[in-house]
Amino acid sequence: MTASGINTRVKICGITNLEDAEAAVAAGADAIGLVFYPPSSRYVTPSVAAQIVAALGPFVTTVGLFVNEEASVVKETLALTGLQLLQFHGDESAQYCRQFDRPYIKALRMSPDLNPAVAMAAYPGASGYLFDAWQPDKFGGTGATFDWQRIVDLAADNVILAGGLNPDNVAEAVGRVRPYAVDVSGGVEQVPGKKDSVLLKAFISAAKRGKAM
Repeated sequence: MTASGINTRVKICGITNLEDAEAAVAAGADAIGLVFYPPSSRYVTPSVAAQIVAALGPFVTTVGLFVNEEASVVKETLALTGLQLLQFHGDESAQYCRQFDRPYIKALRMSPDLNPAVAMAAYPGASGYLFDAWQPDKFGGTGATFDWQRIVDLAADNVILAGGLNPDNVAEAVGRVRPYAVDVSGGVEQVPGKKDSVLLKAFISAAKRGKAM
């Protein structure tokens, strides 16, 4: 990883339709996120998700986001969609996360009392750790940033930065944190659940260009 952020991967989360998925990939996204959390305004049904996954081909990572879901529902969704990677955004235990025969990302919300290194150590089998802003009543999608300084000393090969990122601040975020990847949803939307192609291109370009600090 260089200070320029040139190797930074980009995940576009909250994809709800094939048009937005294809626009994200065309703009250079490395992964797309599909939200299987019904209270979310970006929720997608497994049947629609299956169509999106099938259309994108094997070289775009498809990520399924779940929040404190019944294991049987996760397994059914996997069987229907063929998702490549799982992302758990709730209070799931390490034992729960590793039961699905898929690599997984554990989202860690940056509450004031969270020790990032300790939280990572609780999930030794995770492929990555996504650090997101914290609000007591939300499991992500807050649109807020957190103090990036809290994670700058973590190993960059498995750190994913999320929370309030947009085309205007992502280059600075990459330059300061030097994460393996960045994750965005609301920062590239017209309205919740509908992406903006201009913002997608601007965000991905800025993330991959980065800004030396």
